[in-house]
Amino acid sequence: MESIISQGLEELGLAGRAAENAPEQLARFGRLLLEKNRVMNLTAIREPEDAARLHMLDCAALLRFCDFRGRTLIDVGTGAGFPGMALKILESSLEVTLLDSLEKRLGWLEEAGGALGLKGVRTVRARAEELGRDPEYREAFDFASARAVARLGVLCELCLPYVKVGGAFLAMKSVDSGPEAEEARHAAALLGGELERQEDYPIPGTEVVHRLVVIRKVSPTPPGYPRRWARIQKAPLWERA
Repeated sequence: MESIISQGLEELGLAGRAAENAPEQLARFGRLLLEKNRVMNLTAIREPEDAARLHMLDCAALLRFCDFRGRTLIDVGTGAGFPGMALKILESSLEVTLLDSLEKRLGWLEEAGGALGLKGVRTVRARAEELGRDPEYREAFDFASARAVARLGVLCELCLPYVKVGGAFLAMKSVDSGPEAEEARHAAALLGGELERQEDYPIPGTEVVHRLVVIRKVSPTPPGYPRRWARIQKAPLWERA
């Protein structure tokens, strides 16, 4: 895995930007993930080569578009730690909060972070729409990230409340998410966000192309958001456009 990641970082133009030990650490994280996956459902990916490319290099591509040095990030619905843990390994000065509703996942991420010697990683067990109303976390981060969690309009309501004005919500999506992004423009605006850009990138060693959707936080999120989950599902914000 290490050689695949190292070569992939070069192809992405990140060899000089990522932490010097990033290939080794990402490979170790990948091995820990696949080992734990034998007894816990963390990922559908089973092969080391696929984990290196479709997890580690997929997340690494975000460094092409954002400067994470000395910043704070909350990874909403982190699951197996993507992109939050991978970004932390790639940029050691990034302070990362991993948010998930499942304690077992977070427990494993704490173990993995300890095994890798990572500092500046915090895990929080909560539902995103509930923690987003907590003053300690509301508008407290430079970045919020989400990878393959829900439709973009829903993700805006779950993630934008965490982002400081001037910061950004980073949504990792497929390249066919254009209509979804257009649908989410109204939701983002209601929540203090603005669809800034969409960046497509190839994953080295594959024919897969993914998309990063960047939504800039331009004004505070109104106090009524995020709403309760049942309300978010019943009355999605884009339907108000």
